[in-house]
Amino acid sequence: MKAVLLTNHGGPEMLRYGETADPVAGPGEVVVDIHAASVNGADYKVRRGKGRYLLNKFPHILGRDFSGVVSAVGAGVNDLKVGDAVFGVTDVGQEGAYAEKIAIKAAIVAKKPASLSHTEAAALGLISLTALTAIEDTLHLQAGQTILIQGGAGGVAGFAVQLAKHLGCKVISTASAANLAYVRGLGADQVIDYNAQDFTTIGPICDAVFDTVGGDAVRAGSYKVLKPGGKLAWISPAEGEARADVETLRPDVKRDRAHLERMLALVAAGAVKPPAIAHYKLADAIEAHRISEARHLRGKLVFDVR
Repeated sequence: MKAVLLTNHGGPEMLRYGETADPVAGPGEVVVDIHAASVNGADYKVRRGKGRYLLNKFPHILGRDFSGVVSAVGAGVNDLKVGDAVFGVTDVGQEGAYAEKIAIKAAIVAKKPASLSHTEAAALGLISLTALTAIEDTLHLQAGQTILIQGGAGGVAGFAVQLAKHLGCKVISTASAANLAYVRGLGADQVIDYNAQDFTTIGPICDAVFDTVGGDAVRAGSYKVLKPGGKLAWISPAEGEARADVETLRPDVKRDRAHLERMLALVAAGAVKPPAIAHYKLADAIEAHRISEARHLRGKLVFDVR
């Protein structure tokens, strides 16, 4: 099969489009012929190989979420069959979606409805798991509360803006000037241009903050807008001391069918919609990584594989 192979840690030039062996479905697994796979912020961090992202074996295939069609079924799989359209997110510690095929546990993929394209399903996979875990399972956001979501134009944050609004919250978000209208269109009540305005001037009015941006300045400012007893959930690291009267939490994002189906229900109800999508081919992975690593992307980058 064709795949994007990471040949060593380093810059985008370490990615090579080439051939590798087809995967085989083990017990409890399915092989999926991938039609679309998305690029996530963690991908370039794995490529760089810093800290917990250091790999010890190359070549390595990046990629965590995908959509496609089941082409083989392993022993013990009874709820999926060859020909089923499915989408999913690889298990923790597993990657491999920058390819034409992937073997994955059947229990952590979900059937793709006809109402979503493969590209949309791939784009929604990991961002929906992360946002749902952060907003519903970690922050336990309730109607009437106020939340600041940092970096609202990004994939995870954009889903979180829509979800929080659906739950009946007042949603404040930050974005660049070019993305203010986009984030408002997602449902944010107030969008702050982080280059033109200090977001901390809103004062300590928030019950919760969801930080998808990270960095010391953003994190320190995020604490300033929280009420006493508030909660801050983060997915991008930062240094500095937390406020003693604020609960600082990192969402434990699990891979499971239940959260994917929760996302599908939200989409079907019109509560959330797929993000803006920039399309690339697998052969253009180097350029896609350059765009992703610049961190000014609106929505998601998705590889059209088939």
